[in-house]
Amino acid sequence: MPLTINPKVFITCAITGSGSSQDRSHHVPRSPEQIANSAIAAAQAGAAIVHCHVRDPETGVPSRDLGLYREVTDRIRASDVDMVLNLTAGMGGDIVFGSPDSPLPLSNTTDMASATERVAHIAECLPEICTLDCGTMNFAEADYVMTNTPGMLKAMGSMMEDLGVKPEIEAFDTGHLWLAKNLVEKGILKSPALVQLCMGIPWGAPNDLNTFMAMVNNVPNGWNWSAFSIGRNEMPYVAASVLAGGNVRVGLEDNLWLGKGELATNEALVARAVTIVEAMGSSIMGPTEVREKLGLTKRMPK
Repeated sequence: MPLTINPKVFITCAITGSGSSQDRSHHVPRSPEQIANSAIAAAQAGAAIVHCHVRDPETGVPSRDLGLYREVTDRIRASDVDMVLNLTAGMGGDIVFGSPDSPLPLSNTTDMASATERVAHIAECLPEICTLDCGTMNFAEADYVMTNTPGMLKAMGSMMEDLGVKPEIEAFDTGHLWLAKNLVEKGILKSPALVQLCMGIPWGAPNDLNTFMAMVNNVPNGWNWSAFSIGRNEMPYVAASVLAGGNVRVGLEDNLWLGKGELATNEALVARAVTIVEAMGSSIMGPTEVREKLGLTKRMPK
């Protein structure tokens, strides 16, 4: 397909993630206050959407604690800075096997929860968007499987739609897009859907432009999509996504560095993305425009 540069681009900032990055950079926010403040700074730098996980404030270890999500949400909504809130619903599907010689019993780091548990903080906080990891895959570490069965996705997707929260489909490979299209065809997810193309995550879609364009070409016409890659490829994929007609994501979830030897902040990564997008001749969308484009309703503080 011919490439058509996206003339109006929205930026998502993935604030902290659920990876083990908390001890590799002092800029990775841990407490609800730090996460909210980093989200606000990212929005001020040009991010229309902030994508948030929560962490144990003391250890930085990723968490599913409802109270932490509530505090992050309340702090963001109480601020004077407007942004679209996107909360993860990706945790609670982690199977960690034992060694190849003894895969069972499962490791005590396994975290498998019901659909209701995985969406509990979404029902409590009612963000405008939440993520739906649309498939199962081997994920980086040797014995860890990110588990999202079709049955689980149907249940979670239905709950999200019933709550009035727009699912952001996280597609780590072409088969995940196939499954997402099936969920829309069955009426579980509404059309037009919102997709995030996740590139370069071991062991999903490899980090090359041929695979990227295969992913792009599998997004149905009329759907809204963004893309990102990790590490040093984060900024090149800002340009690649805009060139292919999409939107972009940056943030400390995906990359800790602004340059060689220079640790990044979320706002610095967003500012760099803004520079790239505008240098390509495109403009940056604000949260009000994004809500109109995606059919979102702004949630007010309680």
